[in-house]
Amino acid sequence: MTGITGLTQSAQRRAVLSLASLFVLRMLGLFMVLPVLMIDGQTLANATPELLGLAMGIYGLTQALLQIPAGALSDRIGRKPVIIIGLLIFAIGSFIAATADTITGLIIGRALQGGGAIASAIMALVTDLTDEEHRMKAMGTIGISIGVSFSVALVLGPWLASLGGLSTIFWLTGVLALAGIAVTMTLIPTPPTKRTHREASPVISEVWLQARNLKLWPLNIGVFLIHALMVAVFIAIPVQLLQLELPSDQHSWLYLPVLLVAFALMVPFIIIAEKKRKMKGVVLVGIGVLIVTLLLMSQANAIWHWATLLLLYFFAFNLMEASLPSWLSKIAPAGAKGSAMGIYSSMQFLGAFVGGVAGGWLMSSSGSDTLFLAFAIFTLLWGLWMVSAPAPRHLNSVRLSLGQALSDSQYRALNALDGVVEVIELIDERAIYMKISASEFDHSDALAIIENTGEHHGS
Repeated sequence: MTGITGLTQSAQRRAVLSLASLFVLRMLGLFMVLPVLMIDGQTLANATPELLGLAMGIYGLTQALLQIPAGALSDRIGRKPVIIIGLLIFAIGSFIAATADTITGLIIGRALQGGGAIASAIMALVTDLTDEEHRMKAMGTIGISIGVSFSVALVLGPWLASLGGLSTIFWLTGVLALAGIAVTMTLIPTPPTKRTHREASPVISEVWLQARNLKLWPLNIGVFLIHALMVAVFIAIPVQLLQLELPSDQHSWLYLPVLLVAFALMVPFIIIAEKKRKMKGVVLVGIGVLIVTLLLMSQANAIWHWATLLLLYFFAFNLMEASLPSWLSKIAPAGAKGSAMGIYSSMQFLGAFVGGVAGGWLMSSSGSDTLFLAFAIFTLLWGLWMVSAPAPRHLNSVRLSLGQALSDSQYRALNALDGVVEVIELIDERAIYMKISASEFDHSDALAIIENTGEHHGS
C-alpha cells in the first residue's frame, strides 16, 4: 500500500535505512580521529597543540556555516544533488587529510570534511520519502544511527590508527563517502515532489525569526558548550592516558565498556524526563554530574580515575544529547521547529570548532587541569541560566493539509479545541501547523473542522 509519497511502506523503510547509512559513514569519518589525533598528529610537520586542536574542530566551522544554506539549496536544485555534492566534498577532504604530511594539509582536509554539509538535505529527504504516520519512526532511526555511530567511532579510531596511523582512518572514510554516493544514486528514490514541512526542515525567513527567540538560547548555548567540551576532552584525555602508560592502541578497550555502561545508565533518566515529564530536573542532574566530573578530572592521576570519570562524562553528555533537542522541540513555536533545530545544530557544530581552538590553546599554555577547570566554570554558569529557565510544557507539533484557506469560524474552532495551544495557517503551503498537548488533543476533531485529510507530526 502506498501513501502520499507514492512509495510502499517497505520502500520507505529501505530509503530511511539508506539515508541513515549516510549519516553513519559521515559521523564515523568526522569522529574516528577524535581519540587519536592529538597523539598521532604530533608526527606531522609543524604540529603544535594549538594547530592540532584547530584540526580537530575546524570541521565544525565549515559545517555550521554551510548546513542551513545547503538545506535551502536542496529546496531549489533537489535533495540528492546536494547530498552527492556534499559527499564528494567530504571524500576529497578525507583524501587530502590522508595524504597530508603537514598540519596545514590536515586542517584543509578536515575543513573540507565539514564542508560536505548534508545533514539538512538528508532530513528534508526523509520528509519527502516518508508518510506522516511513519515519519517519527524514521526520525528515530536516524537519531539512533547517529548515537551508535558516534560511540563506534570512538572505539574504532584507536584500533584503526594502530593498524596504519591517521591516514588509514582518512582513506577509509573517503572510500565510504564514495560508497555513500553510490547508495544515494542507486538505492535512494528520487521523490516526486519536494514537500515543505517546517517541522522537519529550516526555512530561511523563519530562521531569522527564531534567532531572535530568547527562549531558545539557553538550549542553543547548552549544545554549543557540550560540543565544545566534547572536542576539548579528546584534546586532553588521550595524552593523559598515554602518560599513565596506557598505549594508544589499548584506548579502545577503555572506551568500549565505559560507553556501553554510560548508555545503559542514561536510558532510565530519559524515560523519567519524557514519561514523568521531568525534563528540566533531568537536564539539571546532567549538568551537575558534568560539573563534578570536570572538577575531578583536573585531579585525576590513575587509569581507574579516568575510567570512572569517563563513565560519568559520557553519561552526562549522552543525557544532554538526548534531552536538549527534545526540550527545544517542545517549546519551538508552531511551524518553526525545523528552523529552530537548524540554529541549534549550527550552534552545536560551532561549539566543536571553538572547543578545538580553545582546548588546543589551553593545553599548550596552561595544561589539562586548567582546561577542565575552565569548562567546569562555563558549565556552572550555563547551569545557573538553565535553573532560571521555565520547565518546558510537553507539547507536540501537528501539521494538517488544507484544501482551501480556513474561514474565520474554522480558525476559531481549531483554537478552541481541547489541548490546542497555537495554530498557524500558511496559505502558500496549503497547511496549518498546531502546537498541542497530545493527552488532550483529538486529531479527528481537527480533521472534521477543516474537512480534509491531515498529517500528524509528533515531536
